[in-house]
Amino acid sequence: MKPALPDGLIVVAKADCPTCRLVEPLLAEIAQAGPLTVYAQDSAEYAADLPSSLYDKTLEHSFHLGIEFVPTLIRVENGEEVERTYGWHKEDWRQLSGLPELGEALPVMRPGCGSKTLEPGISEELELAFGDIRLQSREIDMGSAEDPMEACFERGWSDGLPVVPPTPVRVLRMLKGTSRKPDEVVGLMPPDLVPVTVEKVAINAVLAGCKPEYMPVLLAALEAALTDEFGLHGLICTTMFGSPMIVVNGPAARAIGMNSGVNALGQGNRANATIGRALQLLIRNVGGGRPGEIDRATLGNPGKYSFCFAEAEDADWLPLAQERGVEAGRSAVTLFPGEGVQGIVDQKSRDPESLARSFALSLRTVDHAKLAMAGDAVLVVSPEHARVFIEAGWSKQRLREELEKLLLAPGAELVAGAGGIAEGIPERFKDQQVPKFRPGGLLIVRAGGTAGLFSAIIAGWAASGPVGSSPVTREVNS
Repeated sequence: MKPALPDGLIVVAKADCPTCRLVEPLLAEIAQAGPLTVYAQDSAEYAADLPSSLYDKTLEHSFHLGIEFVPTLIRVENGEEVERTYGWHKEDWRQLSGLPELGEALPVMRPGCGSKTLEPGISEELELAFGDIRLQSREIDMGSAEDPMEACFERGWSDGLPVVPPTPVRVLRMLKGTSRKPDEVVGLMPPDLVPVTVEKVAINAVLAGCKPEYMPVLLAALEAALTDEFGLHGLICTTMFGSPMIVVNGPAARAIGMNSGVNALGQGNRANATIGRALQLLIRNVGGGRPGEIDRATLGNPGKYSFCFAEAEDADWLPLAQERGVEAGRSAVTLFPGEGVQGIVDQKSRDPESLARSFALSLRTVDHAKLAMAGDAVLVVSPEHARVFIEAGWSKQRLREELEKLLLAPGAELVAGAGGIAEGIPERFKDQQVPKFRPGGLLIVRAGGTAGLFSAIIAGWAASGPVGSSPVTREVNS
């Protein structure tokens, strides 16, 4: 509860501030003229040397007064602050004190010093102790000999790699990355359908190693994951390979330094690595999706640690988010039920027709060469391959249309048993031309380094049927 303000003048000072020492002789004169309260920030001994002084040991008074600099002089009337000044400015101090000759021998002005309330780590501790934020999550007490990182492993909060212990101060810092309230419920987290709050998101973002500015992107990815369309519960529980993959578009990706270039699908970029990891930790720690329990993947894939990257946006090719209806200039995430990365190596094709045929041949093997309409796919086109299409005037849409035509196949070749292979599609398709992917099931993004004629395919899980998963796009908001 915020303490009542005493009427009169309030001075906040600290011993190691030269300007506070400069005005110290004036405090007795001010105290004689009317009510004065002095809060000393840094020691009881310093407070004892000042008139009408209290040692603000916990900095509670300084926090509630919103002190950023010392000395600060405040006038209070009827319990309400009416005016303040900070540092030493002769005219201001004379006006607030009502003493027209105050500090005659002192210089006209001197700047003050930073308040102790703003020292690293202290501001968050004060906000937790005296502010309006109250973290709702249960706090775990640890013994003095207990290693916090090992404790996180032992309690099952880790994905197998070390995590950052989510102290209250770290969680509060993370919450400052979003304007959303800590107790806001984002949705029900599968598979256990536990309410996931913004605070729980912040805790797992700390565990993953995120920066506060990543929170809006992570929250957008989580919102996408919690839609019925994405079908996260089924994706977690399947014996297939898939897990959520995040593709980020727009100014937010650039602002937080995401990688869309060299090694975009690999390691080394903090934003890419930790945003994807935080979503996976939310699935584990809030939703209960742990490997060997609810997560029943036969093999899994490395993307279950983290799978997140930005699209290398180019004026010649429409970014994925805009293709999916997001207004230009807005930031968005697209969540895709991705499997592993399948490389396409074509260093010979120099015309779009040849390269499109090459891509189609590789895409035909998604899941199995004899399977069709069983999953979506993301085609990640490297800049060197993209240049082949762009220089020939091919848009993304043109490439997609060509690939869809090339990926039509006679059903007779794909039905189970044809060619001596038991795997395949049902007999009823044998007299049809069968598309490899369902309508809209092939997404195309541009990413990667500018050297290397290598692109990639990321297969998607179970695009059709009641237990399937479809890509979902959500705008990024603060």
